[in-house]
Amino acid sequence: MIVLARARMYSVLAFLLAGGIGIISSTQTWITATRTDAAEPLPVSGADAMALLAPLSLAVLALGAALSIAGVALRYAFAVLGLAGAIVLFLGTLPIVLDPPLSVVAPALTKATGLSGDKTLHAMVSALHTGGWPIAALCAWVLLALACVFVLATARRWKAGSRRYEQISDGHHTDAGPLDAVDSWDELSHGTDPTGPSR
Repeated sequence: MIVLARARMYSVLAFLLAGGIGIISSTQTWITATRTDAAEPLPVSGADAMALLAPLSLAVLALGAALSIAGVALRYAFAVLGLAGAIVLFLGTLPIVLDPPLSVVAPALTKATGLSGDKTLHAMVSALHTGGWPIAALCAWVLLALACVFVLATARRWKAGSRRYEQISDGHHTDAGPLDAVDSWDELSHGTDPTGPSR
């Protein structure tokens, strides 16, 4: 099957995509707080709304990069770690998407006004509006979780080697099959042109 033949590439891309969306969204506005004491609403970034967003997203990116060269045992370990991260991020993002609590904007409000305390902040905020980035992040965590399950289900069936050409006893090379994007990168790192003709 084509999916199994390119399982490693699909898995790595899913990790990188999920982590990339997480990093980008951490710098974007997740929640806009409409204040009763000011005309301008207060934008709250993803990093301010969820402290673990940026570090866990970076960890997902690192896992994706490592997954591209990992052996069988590490594939399982990385998939479990990725799944745990996906669950934590999903559970942290879901309340923000459904009904953002005041606690996620409290640090930003305190920083902007110098005021603190639940009663004071409640009186200061008239409404909280969620933007599109939390929804995009939530979709990314679902993708990450599915990718981790896919890795757990297929890790043993990934292609074992990254070399397209294998040396045989008479000195000739034989084609070991089609390359995916990760294989091509490995070949280049070994000084071999993966697009060149076999000798």
